[in-house]
Amino acid sequence: MNSSGSDRQKTRSGSRPKGDSGAGFIERLFAVFVGMSDPDSDKKKLLRAIGKDLARSRYKFYRPKGQEALPGLAKFFYEIYRIVAPAQVLLGNAQVSGALRSFVIESFLSEDQRELTERLTEGHIVERAKTLGIKELQEEVKQDMTSLFSVFDGETSRQIDGAYNTLLAFINFINFDFYFLLKKFDSSIPERNFSYHPKFEAINSDYVAEDIQDFLEVFSALDFQTDWKRIFGAFREYRKADVVQYEAWAKFLPAAIDLRKSQVLEQIVRHAKKDPTWNPQTRYPGERIVEPFMQKLNTQIETLIQRIVQERRNSKIDEIAKQIFGTSVVLRMKNYTEKANVVFAKKMLGGYTQAPAMNFLKAYLMDFFKKDIRELVDLLIIRGQWTAAIQSQQLSDSYHSIMEISDRIIEFDDSLADDSELGTKMRSALAKAERDKDALKYLRQMLKDTNDKATTMISKAAVNLIVIGKLVKALVEDLARPHHELLLNWKEVEGQSPQPLKERLVEVYKKIYYMVQLLQFFVKQEA
Repeated sequence: MNSSGSDRQKTRSGSRPKGDSGAGFIERLFAVFVGMSDPDSDKKKLLRAIGKDLARSRYKFYRPKGQEALPGLAKFFYEIYRIVAPAQVLLGNAQVSGALRSFVIESFLSEDQRELTERLTEGHIVERAKTLGIKELQEEVKQDMTSLFSVFDGETSRQIDGAYNTLLAFINFINFDFYFLLKKFDSSIPERNFSYHPKFEAINSDYVAEDIQDFLEVFSALDFQTDWKRIFGAFREYRKADVVQYEAWAKFLPAAIDLRKSQVLEQIVRHAKKDPTWNPQTRYPGERIVEPFMQKLNTQIETLIQRIVQERRNSKIDEIAKQIFGTSVVLRMKNYTEKANVVFAKKMLGGYTQAPAMNFLKAYLMDFFKKDIRELVDLLIIRGQWTAAIQSQQLSDSYHSIMEISDRIIEFDDSLADDSELGTKMRSALAKAERDKDALKYLRQMLKDTNDKATTMISKAAVNLIVIGKLVKALVEDLARPHHELLLNWKEVEGQSPQPLKERLVEVYKKIYYMVQLLQFFVKQEA
């Protein structure tokens, strides 16, 4: 009696007799109210349900018991492989081809608009450049680009991008490695040889689960409602051959649509990977080709125009150099040279940017100025009786200024020799440039200072040559006047000249005129 009372007392106080799981009861009760469940148990239930669905499926692709992929699954992929195998060869690299992008864009253009794109090709622009000045060429090209780009409004751009992505989704689909997957069912199957009769066997689904998963990523991106006849027509025009037999594809489409609705492939992956919530990630391309096309075309044309400008500049430089020196290849500098720029280019540095101009200038001063112009200026200043001393002084000052520049050019070139102080510093900084940012920065500054010095000498030489040239031209005109206004004693000066003075003046003026033109290609002339 006492014992029973004690048990009742324990019961009242909330205790349970042995064997009664109070904690489990509370958990189950709590689960009722808050909807708690066992995740592992739910997962197993879902997988069992998926297994039952697959067992009942009319698609005999998979055996849940034993998790086997059946020959029927291989046959399904084999039928697709038969249809798309030729396209794998013809369209293998199409997704990385700029030709396909251009083809799609051009397919949306009218005949007049296609003519615009033709006018904007390199060959057509180069041909136009033969008869047009740079400004006229730039204006014509600009008008053509404006007319072409106006075609690609928002709606047209969306249609073009959509068409390209449809093609790309199909290319991704046909480039799926069907052969790799099929070899797992029949190791003897040859690639793209359909005279062979495959002998597919059931295999463990672990071997193909990842492959099916990859297939679903490209399969789910296909739009079965698209106009496939038009798609294949576009491919035929692009590749000049039938990439896929439309009749075979049309026969496959109903089965593909039905398969997608059934989600049997998704269920196989879920069951094989023991992940009942898995869903494929659609590999839809989502490319935009119109905007990049316009940007690329714009960049190409700008680069082409710059190239044409540079070619014309170089051609003009060569032409003028031949007028002065008899050749366009002039090498006088020893250290400040384009050859020395090879080492700077390896460090992505511009190097000696005024090397051509300094070669021309040094050659001009050494070969012509110090002889022909020097003798003429000495004759005019020493023997000539000038009506205005200021003009004689201008001629003398400009002449001596250029002679000083000639000496400075030699010193400047020598200062860059390997054994000079500056040359040693440059070589040291060059050796450290790759690993030392400060050394690279120091080298850039030295190059800038060096090029600035060269530019200053070129500019000053051009300014003083202009002064001399104007005075020589004025003297030619004065010599032809019946009453001289600059020199009072022309006959005396002519008597001291070993050659006819007018011819000498004209020849000197031409050489100065050409040299000034040449130097103005390298510096902005303010005079």
